[in-house]
Amino acid sequence: MVTNPNPELALVREILRGVPLFTDLTTPELELFVALGRVVSCSKGTSFFSEGDKGSGLFVIISGSVRITKSGLAGHADTIGVIGKGACFGEMALIDDLPRSATATAEDECLVLELDRDDAIDLFQENPYIARKVLWAFCRSLSLRLREAGDRIVFLSAPRPA
Repeated sequence: MVTNPNPELALVREILRGVPLFTDLTTPELELFVALGRVVSCSKGTSFFSEGDKGSGLFVIISGSVRITKSGLAGHADTIGVIGKGACFGEMALIDDLPRSATATAEDECLVLELDRDDAIDLFQENPYIARKVLWAFCRSLSLRLREAGDRIVFLSAPRPA
């Protein structure tokens, strides 16, 4: 019987395997992201980033949940969603150099894998094949989000029965 010296890393590998951005990667390619990442434990209420901050990387939830909010018209934060184990957030920071479009806060105790933008870009430059796989997965994810946003717009703009 082989014991894993770091069971936390085994869980990280398992979770990353199911994240849409990484599902096309081979095991050795996935290991590069595991090695790049930093596992961080956060208590409830911890802010990962705020709307308007400079994007510095992405996060993958290993355990716990995270609330994503955006400033509303009345100046208060509107919840976009609450995401949990296996969800990725902050990934737009890999693509653009724009400020964060929302705020992410730990809804409860969380364990997350943080992947630094500069480290990921270095990896992409060294391994264009990996970059292509991850960016293609990102495009698929964006396409799905656009379709969902379009459906929501249609639903919200539909006339309501009197």
